[in-house]
Amino acid sequence: MITAQALESYRLRNKREDEKYFKNLVSRLEICEVVVGLPLRMDGSLGTRAKKTQEFGRWLETVLNLPIAFWDERLTTQQANKILSQQKLNPKVKRDLEDQISAVIILSTYLENKRVKSDAG
Repeated sequence: MITAQALESYRLRNKREDEKYFKNLVSRLEICEVVVGLPLRMDGSLGTRAKKTQEFGRWLETVLNLPIAFWDERLTTQQANKILSQQKLNPKVKRDLEDQISAVIILSTYLENKRVKSDAG
């Protein structure tokens, strides 16, 4: 069974450190595919952030030599905030948890969609 699990939050630094971090992560966790949340506009179109995210994904694909899947991340932050709304947390801790929960939601929906397609095919 494959499950979505939160990892630590990582903020991009520079290409050299980022490459080292992601290669280490892939090696340590035996990752074979990467899912990148795509911040589409509410109407589904690509804005500046989504285009920059696609550029990052293409860079990551080249660095890791792994397939990259982009997945719609609209409303995941709101879902994460709803989960965290009753918690009294330090703002930085809350932001990190919000990012992690959002990532789990993105990956979970991606994996579920992939499973459903596999079952149907």
